[in-house]
Amino acid sequence: MRLDFWKMQGLGNDFLVFDAPAGFRGRAIDAALLRRLAHRHTGIGFDQALMLEPPRDPATRGYYRIFNADGGEVEQCGNGARCVAALLYARDPARGREFALGSPGGTVRARIGDDGRVSVEIGVPDFDPRSLPMQAPCAAPSYPIRIGDLEVRVGAVSVGNPHAVVYVEDVESAPVATLGPAIEGHPAFPRRVNVGFLQIHDRGHVSLRVFERGAGETLACGTGACAAVAVARRHDRLDADVDVDLRGGRAHVRWPGEGETAWLTGPAIVVFTGSIEI
Repeated sequence: MRLDFWKMQGLGNDFLVFDAPAGFRGRAIDAALLRRLAHRHTGIGFDQALMLEPPRDPATRGYYRIFNADGGEVEQCGNGARCVAALLYARDPARGREFALGSPGGTVRARIGDDGRVSVEIGVPDFDPRSLPMQAPCAAPSYPIRIGDLEVRVGAVSVGNPHAVVYVEDVESAPVATLGPAIEGHPAFPRRVNVGFLQIHDRGHVSLRVFERGAGETLACGTGACAAVAVARRHDRLDADVDVDLRGGRAHVRWPGEGETAWLTGPAIVVFTGSIEI
């Protein structure tokens, strides 16, 4: 079977985007096939695959599912949502620049700016450890995680998917390659967790690296940016509007505070289109 696809990227976070083939809507996709397609030398290469389905709610313009490079399906992807929004807008711009999308993580509002940048509403950050899920007796500003002889304190939040955030003095020298997988697979997180390493420059500017669940370190993570801002803002270290420097570029996060939704803004670009036999 031939699969037509779009290769897209948002801040270097790259995606395979495709319409669900007949018979695949709502069904599981073979994880081994996804891993082959994700391979950067023998496949297409991507951090996540996004499968587009018709709307499940008539109030939305479409529905998307998210699969990590390891073949596992996940709940949400901020940069992926922005790429889906850009693609659906380009298909039918007459339907307007503001619309809603459906996803496993819930409904996402999207807005296409006049400058071509795409904003998506990630939702209300949830600090209840049960929302990640995380094994903790109650909600707390931070949690100790034991890794061998080392104790690491993390902030934890769900923004449609689970995130643990670690403060670092210098994001470039942060132990992402070692602490990232150790925290991702820690027993405190029974469904694994995305791990952000956050350096704060001032109340409106941070740098971030993210070790993503099922993908490893990526050039950018949209939900990770929102999660990091939410954790640091809850600790009164950031203002409502924050520029987030990621390895693939700069995103902007706006989160007014408790009970409010977070918005993520940045570029979303079609790199190329193609087809592959599967």
